[in-house]
Amino acid sequence: MSTSPDTTTAPGKDSRAAPDGKGGSEERQKLPLFALLALATAVFITSLTETLPAGLLPAMSDDLHVSASATGQTVTIYAIGTALTAIPLTAATSAWRRKLLLLTAMAGFAVANTVTAVSSVYGVTMVARFVAGVAAGLAWALLAGYARRMAPVPLQGKAIAVAMAGIPVALSLGVPAGTFLGETLGWRTAFLAMTGLTVVLLLWIVAAVPDYPGQERGERPKMLGALRVPGVAPVLFVTLVFVLAHTILYAYVATFLKDLGMGGSTDLVLLVFGAASLASIWIVGAQIHRRLRALTIASALLVAVSAALLAVLSDNTALVYVAALLWGLGWGGVPTLLQTAAGDAGGDSADAAQAMLVTLWNVAMAGGGILGGILLDAIGSDSFPWTMLLLLLPVLGVAVLARSHGFPAKRPSA
Repeated sequence: MSTSPDTTTAPGKDSRAAPDGKGGSEERQKLPLFALLALATAVFITSLTETLPAGLLPAMSDDLHVSASATGQTVTIYAIGTALTAIPLTAATSAWRRKLLLLTAMAGFAVANTVTAVSSVYGVTMVARFVAGVAAGLAWALLAGYARRMAPVPLQGKAIAVAMAGIPVALSLGVPAGTFLGETLGWRTAFLAMTGLTVVLLLWIVAAVPDYPGQERGERPKMLGALRVPGVAPVLFVTLVFVLAHTILYAYVATFLKDLGMGGSTDLVLLVFGAASLASIWIVGAQIHRRLRALTIASALLVAVSAALLAVLSDNTALVYVAALLWGLGWGGVPTLLQTAAGDAGGDSADAAQAMLVTLWNVAMAGGGILGGILLDAIGSDSFPWTMLLLLLPVLGVAVLARSHGFPAKRPSA
C-alpha cells in the first residue's frame, strides 16, 4: 500500500488549480474536507481489504479447508494483483477522467469483496482477492494526486495527509473491528460489511468529489530514468525491505498470537497497534516538513525494538502489548514518509518514482506473505520477529547513509 500520485494536470483544464499561497484570499485556502474524506474512505477500504485477512486467518482457514499458510496467501495474491497491474493499468487509463477511474476502481472492490464473502472454494477466493488487488493498483495510482489537485498549493500536503488518514484508521479501527465482527458473526460478514461501505462510498463520490481530466498524450513518466536520479534507489530499497519485514509478521499476526496463547486477544492487540499508528501519522504529519530523515530512522528503530521484544520476551503478555504499541508508533507514518521521500528525491521524475514505489510496496507485501508462509510451515511463527529484525538492519543502514540524497538532513522544499 503506498501511493503513486497522479499529479499531472492538463494545461488550462484544472479549474481548481491552487493559488501560490502568496496572494490568495483566506477563503481560497480552505480544504474541501467533505470530498477529501471521501478519498480517505477510499483509502480506508483499499487498506482494510488488503489487511483484513490478517485478523481473520484462523476462521478463514477452517472454512476454506486449507492451512493457515495457504490462507495467508490471500494477502499475497492481493499484493501480486496490485504489483503486476499498477503501472500498466495506470498507463492504459491515463487519459480517463479521474472521477470515472475512481468509481471504476471502487466498484471493483465491491465485486471482489462480495465474491470473497460468498465463496467456499479456495481458488475462487484467490481470484477475487487478485481482482481486489488490481482495483487497488488503479486506486493507489490516483488517490494522492487526486487529493493534491483539490487543494490550494500551500495546503496540498495537508490534503494528501487527510486522504492518507484512511490507512491508520483502517489499522486502528478497521482491522480490530473487522476481527471482532468476524469472531462474533463470522468472517464472511466482515467482507460483506466492506461491500456495503463501498456502495455508500460510490454514492458519496458521485455527489461530492470533483472531476478532473486525465493526462495528455506524451505525459507518461519514464520509469527507468527515475532510477538514475540520486536518492530514488535508496528510497525504493528502504520501501521494499521495510514493507517486507512488516508484512512477514502482520500477515500472520493472528496465527502468531494464537501460538502465544493470545488468540482471543487478537482484536485488542491490533487495536493497540492501530491506535499507535494513528498517533504516528499525526506526529509525522506535523513534523515531516523539517524532520523526514529523523522520523524515517526513528520509525525503523521503533519497529526493530518491537521485533526484538517479540523475539525475546513474547512469553510476557504485557510486553506483547508494549511491542504492538512500539510497532504501531514506528509503522503508522511510514507510508507518508516514504511517499514524501520518493517525491522529493524524484524531482521532475517524481511520478515515475512514485509509480515504482507502489509497485515495490506490493511486491514486498506479496513476498512477505510467501516468505511468512514458508517460515510458518518450516520453522514456526516464532521465527517471524527474528526475521523481521534481521531485515530491518539494512533498512536502518541505508536510511542513515543516504543523508545527501534519499533521506537528506534537510528536505529540498523545507
